[in-house]
Amino acid sequence: MSVEAPKPKAGLEDVVAATSSICYLDGQRGVLAYYGYDIHDLVRASFEECCYLLWHGRLPNRAELGDLQSQLAAARPVSEPMLRLMKQLPASDGMDTLRTLISALGQYDPEAGDNSQQANYRKAVRLTAQTASLVATYGRLQAGGGPIQPDPALGQAANFLYMLQGERPSALATRAFDIALVLHADHELNASTFAARVAAATLTDLYSAIVGAIGALKGPLHGGANADVMRLLIEVGQDAPAERIDDAIRGKLARKVKIPGFGHRVYRTEDPRATHLRKMSKELGERAGNIRWYEMSQRIERLVTGEKKLYPNVDFYSASTYYTLGIPIDLFTPIFAVSRVSGWTAHCLEQYANNRLIRPRTDYIGPSYPQTFLPLDQR
Repeated sequence: MSVEAPKPKAGLEDVVAATSSICYLDGQRGVLAYYGYDIHDLVRASFEECCYLLWHGRLPNRAELGDLQSQLAAARPVSEPMLRLMKQLPASDGMDTLRTLISALGQYDPEAGDNSQQANYRKAVRLTAQTASLVATYGRLQAGGGPIQPDPALGQAANFLYMLQGERPSALATRAFDIALVLHADHELNASTFAARVAAATLTDLYSAIVGAIGALKGPLHGGANADVMRLLIEVGQDAPAERIDDAIRGKLARKVKIPGFGHRVYRTEDPRATHLRKMSKELGERAGNIRWYEMSQRIERLVTGEKKLYPNVDFYSASTYYTLGIPIDLFTPIFAVSRVSGWTAHCLEQYANNRLIRPRTDYIGPSYPQTFLPLDQR
């Protein structure tokens, strides 16, 4: 007796499409780990330590970390050709600009066509350093300021805020943004990472693979939810009384309007990344003397979780965290790429190391075969 093959799930939900050593998820227990290290422990590390872990499979010692920090610092300055291109591009969505800039970056890299393991590692370092610098410089120009070159004495998180805002950030702001970068660094086979691996599997260059990832991240079903969260908070109003907040959210729920920042394709409990961003939102608000955004978020969380049994995901509290840090809403999704490029490149390096072209099949549901072909004058 023949056994019919199981039907594929829409969107490849729960379908195992690759083997990987990089990221472990357990949606039922709310576990996220990079190379076996729980995210609740990794938030004590710097983003640079996290990058080393993703690229090498282990945490660095002090000398190895110092070497990586030096490599990132050397790769961080924005070149004049890239700066000119940024100024010439028409005003557009930040993700459109980033996609174009990363593509152009490959044109200036003499190793762009070298797919050796060593060259690809160096490109991963350059891509991670440059993505942060390009997004910060873009934000700076959009705000009417002049470009600021990075400070080699500062790390990735501090340099981003410095290049964006023109002043050295506080220790709390630096640590908050550093934690956000660690939390967003990787998340298994999400849409953008899968896009990057599919591209890398064709043995295209690393820049092309990352451009594909950025294109996938731009889609509103993947990136952008934290920007929508902040727009929702502003729409409801920072000074709105508690009753108005409740009425606004209950009204949206009654109309079946999706509240951004809740629910997740994998997690069936709280997103472990939200745990830390909630804390950072509160601490930053207290330091700034304005905890209203945090309090509004807390109230919305209680309502949505209570009525819909949906938990906040990584986007919900990252909204108020970034906004309190003084980051413009239009940069929220590009900042996702500033962190995730470390994970994208790690997955591409893993794909290149043990490559097989990714070529799935479809479950055909079209007209029956064979169809009768009629000449044009008989149709």
